[in-house]
Amino acid sequence: MSTWGSRERDQRGAAVVETALCLCFVVLPLVFATVSYAYMLTFRQTVSQSVAEGARAAALAPAGSTNAVRQQAAISAINQSMATGVGSMTCGSNWLTCTVSAPAVCLSDATKSCVTVVISYPYRDHSLLPTIPGLGFTLPPTITYSAQVEVS
Repeated sequence: MSTWGSRERDQRGAAVVETALCLCFVVLPLVFATVSYAYMLTFRQTVSQSVAEGARAAALAPAGSTNAVRQQAAISAINQSMATGVGSMTCGSNWLTCTVSAPAVCLSDATKSCVTVVISYPYRDHSLLPTIPGLGFTLPPTITYSAQVEVS
């Protein structure tokens, strides 16, 4: 039997309290941070794949196509690819910026013509999942990918 004046106190409820505190302040934030970061990595992969698909579509446009036709083919391919991924976004909506440049000199070879496709999304400001206060600094401020392809 325990009394207030004795040195030996009853510790039966301490383990439950310590477990609850650990779950609330350590385990749950780590689990949510991991899920949030994994979701962001999945979105990055979708953006990376979409920019490659857009560049490929611009490169495969028929020879002699106008710049507008190449740009429209790239934007259409990007929209199709982004719609299948995380967030189901399209160019120009939900802060997703897609830029398809007109054929210009290639960076790797000045004698050839290339199209550059760039996709950008401000992830930290518009995260696809709610972030835990204080853990947003782990997310990238902007997700940007670009691809350059030679056109004939």
